Amino acid sequence: MLAWAAVIFAMSSIPDLGTGLGGWDLVLRKLAHAAEYTVLGALLLRAVRREVPASVVGIAYALTDEIHQAFVPGRQGRPLDVLIDAAGVLFGVYVLGRAGRRTLA
Repeated sequence: MLAWAAVIFAMSSIPDLGTGLGGWDLVLRKLAHAAEYTVLGALLLRAVRREVPASVVGIAYALTDEIHQAFVPGRQGRPLDVLIDAAGVLFGVYVLGRAGRRTLA
C-alpha cells in the first residue's frame, strides 16, 4: 500500500503527463486518476480491514496529492480530480469489500 502511494506521488511529481492525443488526453488522464485510486482504495481496505477508515485515508491522500500537484510546475491541483480520486477510492473499497463478504458467506 505504501509503495502504491509512492507511485502515485512520483507520478504527481512529473510536470507534464500529456499524451498528445487531444481531447482523448483529458479522458485518459481522468480514467488513470480513477484507476490508480481504485487500486489504492482496495489496498487500504486490505491493510486496515475496515471500509470507513480505508475510505477516509484514501480520500485524504487524494486531497494531499492534489495539494502537492499545485506546487509542481506544469501541474494543477483541481477539486474535480479530488472527486474523481475519491470515487476511485470508494469503488476500490466497495469492490474488495463485496468480494470479501462473498468469501465469508
